[in-house]
Parts: sequence; structure tokens; C-alpha cells
Amino acid sequence: MEKPRLIASDVDGTLLSSVTSLSDRTVGVVGRAVGDGVPFVLVSGRPPRWIPQVAEQAGLTGYAVCANGAVLYDISADRVVDVHGLLDPVLLNDVADAVSFAIPGCRLAAERVGTHAIDRDLKNFVIETDYYNPWGDGEGSVVPRAEVLGHAAVKLLVSHQSMTSDEMAEAARAVLRDSVDITFSSGGGLIELAAPGVTKATGLAEVAQRFTLGAEGIIAFGDMPNDLDMLRWAGHGVAVANAHPTLLEAADEITGPNSEDGVAQVLERWF
Repeated sequence: MEKPRLIASDVDGTLLSSVTSLSDRTVGVVGRAVGDGVPFVLVSGRPPRWIPQVAEQAGLTGYAVCANGAVLYDISADRVVDVHGLLDPVLLNDVADAVSFAIPGCRLAAERVGTHAIDRDLKNFVIETDYYNPWGDGEGSVVPRAEVLGHAAVKLLVSHQSMTSDEMAEAARAVLRDSVDITFSSGGGLIELAAPGVTKATGLAEVAQRFTLGAEGIIAFGDMPNDLDMLRWAGHGVAVANAHPTLLEAADEITGPNSEDGVAQVLERWF
């Protein structure tokens, strides 16, 4: 590949070398790329409120694609620029009924978004009792299931402590089919449901359009199934060595693991 005109990277398990930190090597190459005029876009399953801590480490002030493509966030302005494919309460309730049948004992959470990373007038993340978060961050307002499903959301999350995410996704697809987009960013018993057709690829395509770029000039990095559409769409899709098997099979290239600065290993060819 020639020098990319835009760089897109997943965050957790890809750009971060640990659970919370970027390595000096990665920070350095990101800074050189941005200094050379190449936009660097964070493309994550994370909500906007989880982006600033990473962007600050990396020195990034541009766009971030959040919630697996549902939200476009302007980092420097702390502003939600666009929202795609809101799940309305009718659809949320229908999906919850179906997924509860397919995955007995599952627990639900909903991600909502306002105009900024943190909206004081909005409960951004609501969970029902016994919802299991594989990251164990303790975040979320505990509310009845009716409240989880009672307001429009950008993402519905489904957890089950005794199943893998692969198993859950297979069971959910059997009953939901194409009524929602089903993916996951952690193997530990959590799937993420979005409006049909909303993926990291569609979110990144919107950013590319703002820079009048096509897919061919874009390099994208990822590690989990929620990155799959993005890697397939980009001109050059790179999976880190610790990636899920589906990404290792689909990627144009496999680099080192995130713990060994796999993203930096590739970008240092040009920057």
C-alpha cells in the first residue's frame, strides 16, 4: 500500500497496548502521521464519553466514530456531530423479547447519547439488575428493564456470564436475523445490537466523505468482529495478531499484537 491518506483504528485491543494506556511508540507515530497532514480517526465501540481519555493520550483532536458507527463525535469541540440508526422503544422491546427467548437469563443495558460526551440531563448508560460487564468498570444507572427499553438508544447490550460472545451472537442471529446489526467487541459474554446497516464501516465512510476521500486511500486496524466490516471496506485492512479468528482470516495484513505496538509497526513504514 502507498502512504495512507487517512488512518482509522479501533481502540481497545488494537491501539491501546494495555487496558487503558497507549505506548510511547504508538503515541509517537500517531503524532508524526497527524503532523504530516494525515487524519487519524478513532473508530470504536466506545461511547463518546470514553473517547477523550484516549484522544488526550494520543494528541488527537479530530473525529471519532463511536458506538460501532452509530455516533460521529468531534473531539476538540466535545460535540456529537451526527447520530445514525436510533433504536426506538418499539424496536427495543421487540428485540428484547426475542433475545430473551433465544438467550434465557440474559441481562440488558442501553447506551444513549446527547449533544456532548457527557450529557448531565441524560442517563447515558442504563443497566438492569445483574447486568454483567466483562470490563468490570462498574458504570451504569441500575433501572428496571422497562426503563432500559423505554427511550431511544444507539446500542442495546446483552450480557450472559456463562456464555461466550460467539455463542450469544449465534443464538441471537437465529431469532433476530437482519432486524438489527449484531456484533461484539469482547469475547466475555456480551453482544452489542445496533440498527440494521449501522457498522464501523458506515461510520468511517461518513468521515472519509467529509475529507473527500474514498476507501482506497484508507488503512484501518482492528481486532474484534465489530471491526470486520471496517477492515473489509477500507483500502487496506490490518488485523492485530491477537485478533478474533474472523478478522485474521479477512484482513489484508496481520501485524503484531496490541501488546507489541502492532499498529505502530505498520505505520512506521511511512511516518
